[in-house]
Amino acid sequence: MVKNFEDMQKLGKDNMDAMQTSLGVWSKGFQTIAVEMADYNRKAFEDGTAAAEKLFGAKSIDKVVEVQSDYLKTAYEQFVAQATKVGELYAGMAQEIYKPFENTMSKTAAK
Repeated sequence: MVKNFEDMQKLGKDNMDAMQTSLGVWSKGFQTIAVEMADYNRKAFEDGTAAAEKLFGAKSIDKVVEVQSDYLKTAYEQFVAQATKVGELYAGMAQEIYKPFENTMSKTAAK
């Protein structure tokens, strides 16, 4: 009976440690994603402002179409790259969050 109680206490402690580790990874991961998104938004705003300035300075319709097309192409490419990067950050964060529980479960299954 005492052995089972000690095993349960150890399992509870291991689970609490895994939860604390996972919460730390979760917090750090979301901070990283927030910084990444803030940087992306700042750059997108700067690029949009620069494109607007070019549009206001355009002397012909052809130049307006060229500036707008270049801006849209660049904005789309940057968006796709950013979405891919953030997706990879989320996937990596999920793997890191799961690791402490994976270790705990493998120890439990080994007994």
